[in-house]
Amino acid sequence: MPSLSAAIQRIQPSATIAVSNRAAELKAAGRDVIGLGAGEPDFDTPDHVKDAAIAAIRAGKTKYTAVDGTPELKAAIAAKFRRDNGLAYDASQITVNVGGKQTIFNAMLATVGPGDEVIIPAPYWVSYPDIVAFTGATPVIVPCPLAQGFKLEPAQLQAAITPQTRWLILNSPSNPTGAAYTADELKALADVLLRHPHVMVLTDDMYEHIVFDGFAFATIAQVEPALFDRTLTMNGASKAYAMTGWRIGFAGGPAWLVKAMAKIQSQSTSNPCSIAQAAATAALSGDQSFLKERAAVFQGRRDLVVSMLNQAPGLACPRPEGAFYVYPDCSGLIGRRTPDGRMLRTDEDVAAYFLDSVGVAVVHGAAFGLSPAFRISYATDTATLEEACRRIQEACAALC
Repeated sequence: MPSLSAAIQRIQPSATIAVSNRAAELKAAGRDVIGLGAGEPDFDTPDHVKDAAIAAIRAGKTKYTAVDGTPELKAAIAAKFRRDNGLAYDASQITVNVGGKQTIFNAMLATVGPGDEVIIPAPYWVSYPDIVAFTGATPVIVPCPLAQGFKLEPAQLQAAITPQTRWLILNSPSNPTGAAYTADELKALADVLLRHPHVMVLTDDMYEHIVFDGFAFATIAQVEPALFDRTLTMNGASKAYAMTGWRIGFAGGPAWLVKAMAKIQSQSTSNPCSIAQAAATAALSGDQSFLKERAAVFQGRRDLVVSMLNQAPGLACPRPEGAFYVYPDCSGLIGRRTPDGRMLRTDEDVAAYFLDSVGVAVVHGAAFGLSPAFRISYATDTATLEEACRRIQEACAALC
């Protein structure tokens, strides 16, 4: 009998995608459901980016490209890193991939396997541990609770490092919490890493441009140049530029690693879509002023959601520094009973209760490695958010 590989049996389907799919199924069946599970901006891709894609089609740029990115896009990415982060990469140090998820997959597949360890602070983006596990390496999860701002502390990092450690994965601002590291906080972590030259850093900066209240974004290779040759600085077009479906991720890092990642990509997807690459080139090279305008809209939505959730009995919602997620603590709901007598024992029970009782789809905290909590994406319009939060307040108030 045919059987599945050991690698596929080590991973689970994405919990966030599962929630979005379930919400879509219920809507299609006629249910009134508000889906707050997807991390996808409701803004449209900017017109000048669309125009660049159309122009590329008409110019016949529909053929294969270099496996890991066109020269034009790599040049735009290098300029972006200089402009936004003060980092100097040349073309041999830049990789372009089919979304940020492939960037991480390529990096892990190129560098780790059975016996290796990768440190992942929790809460984490749902895919990090599964990507690591797929390679046969071990995800080392370090809990970072609300009491420490959902951020890894230097003593925790020091305690987690072993001779088998190959990577630390950092995400700032964070999916799912929106927590962001200051330059000083990154420097403190860098000081630990400098004592362990065998550990590399993958920094996921996908939400770099979505920060609030004057927060100054920083990335670790910028803060500590001595880590430059040990850091893969990852970013992409999906969140800031509202290009989720275009599937363009990219990173800057050591040339030896970028070459190895291209080797893997040459035997998997080959090049990212040529049209999407032309669009991403325009996004990174064109007018950037709208980024702050959109961040201001997200900040207003954050304030609304935080305020309304903190008015719901049993919830405590912190105010994030960036991204477009909140991660409310729902410990005040655990042990309570629903109107039909069911006890809420886990945050997965809480999420199911919200969906079943008031038609609001959220992602339970266990999927992100820290419970009891849940994630809400507020990347949708204000009226929808107000209605969703009102329903959550209603559901919380109905518990016994």
